[in-house]
Amino acid sequence: MIDGFSRIVRLGEGLAASGRLSDQAIERAVAALKVCAEKMRDRAVKGSRSIATEACRKAGNGGEFLGRVKTETGLEMEAISAAEEAELTLAGCAPLINSERPRAFLFDIGGGSTELMWIATERGRPPKALDILSLPFGVVGLAEEFGGDVLPSEVFDRIVERVEAALQPFEERHGIADHIADGRVHALGTSGTVTTLGAIYLGLARYERSKVDGLTMNLDCIRDICRKLVALDFDARHRHPCIGPGRADLMIMGCAVLTAICRRWPSNTITAADRGIREGLLLG
Repeated sequence: MIDGFSRIVRLGEGLAASGRLSDQAIERAVAALKVCAEKMRDRAVKGSRSIATEACRKAGNGGEFLGRVKTETGLEMEAISAAEEAELTLAGCAPLINSERPRAFLFDIGGGSTELMWIATERGRPPKALDILSLPFGVVGLAEEFGGDVLPSEVFDRIVERVEAALQPFEERHGIADHIADGRVHALGTSGTVTTLGAIYLGLARYERSKVDGLTMNLDCIRDICRKLVALDFDARHRHPCIGPGRADLMIMGCAVLTAICRRWPSNTITAADRGIREGLLLG
């Protein structure tokens, strides 16, 4: 990896209510993509693939947004399906999956949706997704619905229950909880929520990818950190060095989704993966 750039743009902000990408969100996204395009020109990139995910899949004006991106930045972006998004995430995370266990469970808590994969592993072979579930619960949409300041415990529990109920059909299809109880499953999470929890778990003064990517965390410690973060107000989360500006409200919603996943499938440990779609594209 010779260069990188990221910026929180909240492209899906307001999408749940309006069904469209807002003008403000589009402006933020296009501004960020201009930076990406400039970096690519500076590096004399000869070939590239640029993709969009949940927000552009759902938005009524997603195509218009992609057209504007092409006009203003030169980047030709495509909105990929939830299935392809999951497959790319799996390809990116594959090096971290423990093939000594016959099954793996991988989840990605995004801004507009949460993807989950039930995976077969075999030594010497790439992991294979047996089933993929895409849930319409993302941190941006949940933050808009429930707010981002101190969240009453009963509201947090209601979010968790809603997400957990949506997981039940996936559990009924595969009996994942029994596999976990037998010690046959490697659980991994790839998202800003999980990697931020990893940094807090390690007590880092600031986020360091090299220390978090591949980190195995104890489930009880993860639950304890989530409880403490939920009890903080917006300003306290905003000032936290591992959360920072722009994610204070999103983090608490990520904790709610993660809590639901951990209740449904209580693996003793979870591996944090600071990798995913980007790495999947590079390896593809």
